[in-house]
Amino acid sequence: MIGALRNYFAGWQPRARTSDGSAARLGLRRVYILPSRHGILLCGFFVLMLLGSINYNLSLGYALTFLLASMAVVSMVHAFRNLAGLTVRAGRAEAVFAGDTATFNVFLENETDQPKQSIAISREAEPVEYYDAPARAATPARLRIPARRRGHLKAGRFRVFTRFPLGLFYAWSNMDLDMYCVVYPKPEAARLPLPAAEPSPGEGIESGYGSDDFAGLRPYHAGDSLRHIAWKAVAREQDLLTKQFTGRAEAELWLDWDLLPGVDQETRLSRLARWVLDAEARGLNYGLRVPKTRVEPGRGDTHRRRCLESLALFGTEPG
Repeated sequence: MIGALRNYFAGWQPRARTSDGSAARLGLRRVYILPSRHGILLCGFFVLMLLGSINYNLSLGYALTFLLASMAVVSMVHAFRNLAGLTVRAGRAEAVFAGDTATFNVFLENETDQPKQSIAISREAEPVEYYDAPARAATPARLRIPARRRGHLKAGRFRVFTRFPLGLFYAWSNMDLDMYCVVYPKPEAARLPLPAAEPSPGEGIESGYGSDDFAGLRPYHAGDSLRHIAWKAVAREQDLLTKQFTGRAEAELWLDWDLLPGVDQETRLSRLARWVLDAEARGLNYGLRVPKTRVEPGRGDTHRRRCLESLALFGTEPG
């Protein structure tokens, strides 16, 4: 019951009509404070001590009761000051796949001369992490949110709070920073063969996966041509290796939406995401074609992110 009451008042903080932008400063009017469960129990204990002292006329009982009560009041002031003057600034968030946990980086900037301890940051029922913010310094912190669906994931409204120093009071502030994360489609679990390459127009494209000159060996990947396997290395009881050649590739690998007829939208995106990862792992030049989007053939981390982002934002509203 006490926890529900606290959550009710914590949610009562007026919701901002607009986002806090890239940073929010916790001024005196933005920090809220209430007794914690332990604080309420201790308050009841103080009442019992006071009634006992009055009933038996105990001078030392009065002194002990008011001494402990004054310490509790001082802890309330410290809990409030532990948040006041703190600035929470938005950082970057790396893209993740659907089903994973997105990590939003934020910075706790302590602009005061006093260190701030046991600062927690969380959203609703998500796991809580605590941080200490030294004086005149910025402390990196993390906000973890499950990424359940592909597209843009907004961090949304989260809470910064503390129970420092004695856990008797709960001081908090709600905020909504401009923090977004791209969530890629979850790759299909089954590793299906890549689609057949298409003949390239004209002279072809430069590639490190041609068939003119021998360039070296690399670990074998499922789907490699049996003609390119280094059988002499296998005979010497070495690992299964594949020969690589340099020159002009005679074909282009296109990961095309139309290659998957009769499959629902999310399954298509999931399979295309798997093909992107497999083609990148094999060092192939590949392109992506989905309705209204075309990514020219290429490879590398930047190209992979561009393809996966095109799949993540497919069919979503602009912005």
